[in-house]
Amino acid sequence: MGFLRWTGLLVGAVIMVTLLAVGAPAGAQEGGRIRSISIQGTQRIEIETVKSYMAITEGDVYDADRVNRSLKALFNTGLFADVAIRREGDQLVVRLVENPIINRIAFEGNRRIKDEQLNTEVQLRPRTVYTRTKVQTDVKRILELYRRSGRFAATVEPKLIQLEQNRVDLVYEISEGQPTYVRRISFVGNHRYDEDRLREVLQTKEERWYRFLSSDDTYDPDRVTYDRELLRRFYLKRGFADFRVGSAIAELTPNREGFFITYTIDEGERYRFGDSTISASLKDLKTEELKPLVVSEPGDWYNADQVEDIVQKLTDAVGTKGYAFVDIKPQVNRNRETKIVDVTYEIQEGPRVFVERIDITGNVRTLDKVIRREFRLVEGDAFNSAKLRRSRQRLKDLNFFEKAEVTNVPSETAPDRTIIKVDVQEKSTGELTFGVGWSSQIGPMMEAAIRERNLLGRGQDLRLSGMIGLRRTSVDLSFTEPYFLDRELAAGFDVFAIDRTLQQQSSYNSISLGGDLRIGYMLTDNMRQDWKYTLKRDEVKGVNSTSIYVIDQIGTSVTSSVFQMLTYDRRDSRIEPTEGYFVRGSTEFAGLGGTVHFLRGGAQAGQYYTLAERIVLGLTGSGSYVYGLGERVRITDRVYAGGDSLRGFATGGVSPRDKNTGDAIGGVWMTTGSAQVKFPIGLPEEFGVLGEVFTDVGAVGPTDVANASGVDQASSLRASVGFGASWKSPMGPVSVDLGFPLMKESFDKTEMFKFNLGTKF
Repeated sequence: MGFLRWTGLLVGAVIMVTLLAVGAPAGAQEGGRIRSISIQGTQRIEIETVKSYMAITEGDVYDADRVNRSLKALFNTGLFADVAIRREGDQLVVRLVENPIINRIAFEGNRRIKDEQLNTEVQLRPRTVYTRTKVQTDVKRILELYRRSGRFAATVEPKLIQLEQNRVDLVYEISEGQPTYVRRISFVGNHRYDEDRLREVLQTKEERWYRFLSSDDTYDPDRVTYDRELLRRFYLKRGFADFRVGSAIAELTPNREGFFITYTIDEGERYRFGDSTISASLKDLKTEELKPLVVSEPGDWYNADQVEDIVQKLTDAVGTKGYAFVDIKPQVNRNRETKIVDVTYEIQEGPRVFVERIDITGNVRTLDKVIRREFRLVEGDAFNSAKLRRSRQRLKDLNFFEKAEVTNVPSETAPDRTIIKVDVQEKSTGELTFGVGWSSQIGPMMEAAIRERNLLGRGQDLRLSGMIGLRRTSVDLSFTEPYFLDRELAAGFDVFAIDRTLQQQSSYNSISLGGDLRIGYMLTDNMRQDWKYTLKRDEVKGVNSTSIYVIDQIGTSVTSSVFQMLTYDRRDSRIEPTEGYFVRGSTEFAGLGGTVHFLRGGAQAGQYYTLAERIVLGLTGSGSYVYGLGERVRITDRVYAGGDSLRGFATGGVSPRDKNTGDAIGGVWMTTGSAQVKFPIGLPEEFGVLGEVFTDVGAVGPTDVANASGVDQASSLRASVGFGASWKSPMGPVSVDLGFPLMKESFDKTEMFKFNLGTKF
C-alpha cells in the first residue's frame, strides 16, 4: 500500500508540472522585454559598433534565437576572441574579449626562403586584427610554399608575444627540414620514345649530385601537374593526336626521404595532316583571303601547336576585317584507319561579351600600368579569347613574375560583361654578377655588372657593367624605358668607355668614349624598326709599327652618326632557334657634325631547319659595306673577318695587310656565310651540351688607303670547316671550336683553336 501511495503522488506531481509548462504564456517563457544592453570588455571598438552587429536591440522581446544569432554575428566579425551573452533581469549583458592587434610579424628559422617572399605569402599584416583562423591559414600557405620547393618535412609553429595595449608580436617559428628529392621517374605505356627521352621533356628531374644548383629534383606536386601538360604537348606536337596521360602517381619512399613518380601514358597512333579547310558563317567574310594563313601541308606530321598558331592568326586576320565577336574552333577529324587528320577551322560569331574591368592582384612592387600595358584588351573592348591568350603570354615574357595567371569570369552585374582577373607573384629582378674568363679575342678577363630589370616597379631596365681584360677594358651604363611616352616605343641611352689593345692585329691601341640614344618599335608582330644616334670620340694611339697605313691614323676623331635597322623575324626562338628565318637590313650615316663622314650598309639573314629530334641546321649569311663621303674610311671603321665571324682564322685575320709589317688595316666591304649543324652528344638535355659541325666562308674587299701598292689584299673567297661543342654551364657559356682553313691567302692569319669561357657566380 505504501508503494502504491508514493507512486500515485509522483505521477500527480509530473502531471501538474506538465500542465503548468503547457499552460504558461509565451511571454512568461521568453522573460519579457529587454530594457537595456550592457557591453563589457571593449577597448578599441565602439559600443554602438558592437550593437550594430546584434540581431536584438533594446526594447525587443527576449528571444533565444535572436540572441544566438547575435552571438554568431559577433564571432563572425573576427574582432573578438571570446563572446558571452547572458541575461540579468531585464538587462542583456554582452561580455567581450577583443582580439589583439598585430604589432609585428617575424619569421625565425627560415634560410631557404627569404622573409620578403614569406611576407608576400601570408595574409596577416601589422596593425591588423589577430585571429586564430587567419594564422592557421597562413601556416598552411607557408607549408605549401615549402612543399613547392620540395621540403615536405617543414613545420611552422606560430607564437605570440604579448605587449601592452592588447598588442602582440606574431612570430612564425619555422623548421625547414631536409628536402624531399625525386629518386626515380618511370613511365608505363611508352613505346615510341624511351624513358631517357621522356625524362628530358619533364621539368621535374631525378636526384643527381650535379643538380646542386637547381631545385628541379625536389618533389613539387604543382610541377608534376605541369609535367603532365609538357608530356601532352610533346606528343601532340609530333603527331600523336590520341595521346593521353592516364595517371601520375607519386609514392613516398619507405624512409620518407624521397619520391618515386610513375607516369602511365597511352601514346596512340601517329597521324599526318590531311585536308585543312575553313568554314565561315559570318556574312561577307571571304574565306579565300584567309587560306594562305593555313600553312599545314597534307602529308606533314600532325602538329597541335601549329593548329593553335593557325587559330591565332585567323583570329587576328578576321578581327582586322571588322568582326569584333568571333569564335574560331578547329574541328579535328581523325581517321584511325588511314592515320590522317582533317582539320576544319570553323569561324562563327562569338557571344557579344565586353570586358567590364581588369582586376590585378599579387603585385607588391610592380605598378598596375606595367601589367595593364601588356594586355591586348582594355575595359570596354569586345572580349576575345585569342587576345587574352596573347596577353597572358606577353605578361609571362616580361620575366618579372614567378607566377602569372590570367583568367576571365562572368560579371555579377550584367550577363554580357566579363571580368579579367590577373594574379601574379613577383620574383627578384635585380642581378649582381661577377665573372672571370678567357676568350681567344680578349684573353683573360674579369667582369662585373649590376642590373635591375624592373626599376622601381616601372618596368625600366638599368644596367651598369665593367670589364677588365688583357686586350679590352670597358665600362658601360645602359637604361631602357620599354614604353616611352606610354606608347610601345622602347627608348633608352648608353654611355660607354672602351679601351682596346689591338697590337696583335694591327699594332695600335684605341680608346672610344661616347654614348648613344636609341628607340625601337614593332611595325607588326614579326617586324621591328630600330633607330640610334651615336656621338663618340675615337683615339688611335700606342702605335708600335712602322706601317705608314697605321701611323697615318694616329690622332682623334669624332663620329656623329644615325643608325637604323629593320628586322623581320619568324624564328621560333631568338636565343636557340630550331625553325624559321630572319632577315635584317641596316644603314648608318656619319656626318651630322663631327670629323668623320661615311655611309655604311649591312644585311643579315638566317634560316633554321630541324633535321631530326634535337638536330638543327642553321644557315646564316651577312654582308656590309662602308663608303667614305669625301674622305677615306678610318682604320677603326673598316671591316675585318675572322674569329667568331670566320672560324679557323684569327680575329681580324682576313683583311688587307701592310706587306712590310703584316698589320691588318681593314677593308671597305665584307661578306660571310655559315652552315652549322648542332646535335646532342648523348648527355642529358638539361646539361646544355651540344656538339656542332660547321663550314664558314667569307671574303673582305680591298682597302681605300692611298698608295695601296704596299698592301696585300685579295677579295677571294676564304673557307673553313670544323667541329666543336658548346655548354650552357651554371657559371656561364662555354664554347670550344676547332677550325681548319680550306681556302686562304698566304698573308691571312689563321687560328685553329678557339675557346671562350664566361664564368658568372
